[in-house]
Amino acid sequence: MASEAEIQLMEDRANRADEIIQTLRVELASLQQAAVAQLVEKGSRRLREENEALKREVQDLKRSLYKWQVRNGATLVPLPSEAELKSSGSPGATPAVVEQTTADKRITAPAPEATQKSPGDKAKTGGVGKKEKNKGGKKEKEPRKQQQQEEEVAAVDVSRLDFRIGRMVSVKKHPDADTLYIEEVDLGEGKHRTVVSGLVKHCTIEEMTDRLCVFMCNLKPAKMRGILSEAMVMCASSAEHCEILVPPPGSEIGDAIVFDGYSGTPDAMLNPKKKVWEQVAPDLQVSNDRVANYKGSPFSIAGKGFVMSPSLTNVQVK
Repeated sequence: MASEAEIQLMEDRANRADEIIQTLRVELASLQQAAVAQLVEKGSRRLREENEALKREVQDLKRSLYKWQVRNGATLVPLPSEAELKSSGSPGATPAVVEQTTADKRITAPAPEATQKSPGDKAKTGGVGKKEKNKGGKKEKEPRKQQQQEEEVAAVDVSRLDFRIGRMVSVKKHPDADTLYIEEVDLGEGKHRTVVSGLVKHCTIEEMTDRLCVFMCNLKPAKMRGILSEAMVMCASSAEHCEILVPPPGSEIGDAIVFDGYSGTPDAMLNPKKKVWEQVAPDLQVSNDRVANYKGSPFSIAGKGFVMSPSLTNVQVK
């Protein structure tokens, strides 16, 4: 038969066990609440990203329609900016409000028949029409005029740049430059591009080979020490250090980099005379939390996340 002391000891142990069980129940409930909150936040973030992607797609379609109409001689009112819509007093401004806010920005493309003269006009001028005079000479450069018109419509911002994910298939030293690498890059185009970059002092060949990087794809190709470079690998860069930017997990070859608030269509190739790259480049930076951005808008891939610097903060992206 158990003594009174033994019974008291058993009761104390039972009480401690009850306390431990109660504590575990509270911790379990807290963990369950945290897990549910995390799932809700993850789902909300995904919905926000999908919503932003749809907004960008709609804006791209609007811009394409606008350019097509300009090209075909229509008289148009440009799409209002977000600031103009907000100043109108309502996010969903009516057509009358949009027309009022953009009335001074009408763009009139020349109608196709405006370049032709009637027989009566020819008689008044005492000679043949302008087209007939040019019959044996060079053709009028209408495509170039149309291109210039489209470039004037497009804003100068980061949406004009074509940033994409590519894989460095092979890397080797430049035969005529100690500081340059020659890289063969797969951008999902069916053939590789050659890229020349000055990363010898910052990365080894082994570190670069077979890695995913962010490439600027629509600069005009240029020769570097005799080798034609067809793109540019983007890096976080300070006066002393240079690090290749890191795409978000799940990135794939050919993924496009997008910027919230900048939904334009990248140029097929930047015109060096327009200095688009030179105007945009100073605002490409890495934040203090290592996120690559343009004027605070992150380099991002829809549904996958942000492009990051491995360690550098508050430096330029170049």
